[in-house]
Amino acid sequence: MTDSLLEVEDLHAGYGSSAVLFGISLRVDAGGVTTLLGRNGMGKTTTVRVITGLLRPSRGRIALGGRHCQGKPSHEIARLGIGLVPEGRQIFPNLTVEENLIATAANRSRRREPWTLPRIFAVFPQLRERRRQMGNHLSGGEQQMLAIGRALMTNPDLLILDEATEGLAPLMRAEIWRCLELLKAEGQSILLIDKNVDALQRLADRHYVIEKGRIVWEGAPAGLATRPDLLHTYLGV
Repeated sequence: MTDSLLEVEDLHAGYGSSAVLFGISLRVDAGGVTTLLGRNGMGKTTTVRVITGLLRPSRGRIALGGRHCQGKPSHEIARLGIGLVPEGRQIFPNLTVEENLIATAANRSRRREPWTLPRIFAVFPQLRERRRQMGNHLSGGEQQMLAIGRALMTNPDLLILDEATEGLAPLMRAEIWRCLELLKAEGQSILLIDKNVDALQRLADRHYVIEKGRIVWEGAPAGLATRPDLLHTYLGV
């Protein structure tokens, strides 16, 4: 049986008096890729914000590697082993590419082969070429590569990507998918949000579909492929 790395159970959360999540439960298996699918405004980013400590839940349980982490501040959750590639990338615009990558670098789990600058540059040669450029001088695709590289430099047990390829040109999207396939092959656990269902079908081990703050379907890619009604109703595909 595959061990669960991340377990989320009965998660409730919102903003002020506005409830957004109503009992979200999901898991990410060690070495697996789990996706959270749904239209805009359905609660995907809110789920990520709660998991990463940017928003406190009103109820529910979150465990990473068996360690309860619901309600902990974001810096503590990051130290437990979660690396976030946020929607909108949010790189440091006034730092160089290299400074962005080393700003939060750590190897708290003492990996034998940790992510380092040379490893990041091997995956994203464009970043090596622009290592002295300021973050705000990069294209959107290069900024996304940098955001992924920055998260990997924390050597996370779980990598979370919120809208992994949103707004990117086709060639840049292909580079991001290539990177994610490489990470999966290396055994990196990933929670992934994106709207490119075809690419997600090739990469994912398990899908969760969210609608108005509730999980309305979960299953393997083969199951989703046989449900065009789900794609139309909940994803608009």
